[in-house]
Amino acid sequence: MKRKFGDRANWRRVTQRQFKSKFVESELFKGYVTSYSIHALRDPLWKTYGGHTFRIADKGYTWLQYYPKGAHFVVTAMFDDQGDIVEWYIDVCKTQGVTDQGVPWFDDLYLDIVVLKNGEVFLLDEDELDDALSRGLITVRDYDMATETAREVLHCIREHQFPYFAMSLDHYRTGFAQNDIARSGGEHDTV
Repeated sequence: MKRKFGDRANWRRVTQRQFKSKFVESELFKGYVTSYSIHALRDPLWKTYGGHTFRIADKGYTWLQYYPKGAHFVVTAMFDDQGDIVEWYIDVCKTQGVTDQGVPWFDDLYLDIVVLKNGEVFLLDEDELDDALSRGLITVRDYDMATETAREVLHCIREHQFPYFAMSLDHYRTGFAQNDIARSGGEHDTV
């Protein structure tokens, strides 16, 4: 199991970035929201899902990330340099927390869900989850939690009850990432 940090401080591809983090408590959401803006990078990052190839990281791209308190998933909304959504990436996780410096993190449980802007949905890395169980890297309980979490998230997506799509579009459109997080005192600039 790998611990992943919201500020992606060890991501060598990106050479200049800005990271902001804020704890939010509202009727719709309780947890950390982060903004990761890419100002310079060595090479763009491309991914292919179902025959579609997308650039998910490049200069001018912004990733909003949601760490819902008590949930076993983290949602990343990836926006291009024109402010258009590229995809939503949902990491299934065992647990999440925050460092003393205010950087949210999660312990990745292998399964991922990708939702493209055209509505296509992909469940990824089931083989990695199976392999982690067979190699003793995770417990049966972890395995069951990961598969149940993925099942619940996919159900919410199918039933149009997954609030993070509209929430992230609204947050990006209203400048939530740039304005509210910066005003909160939770801003962390990194180069």
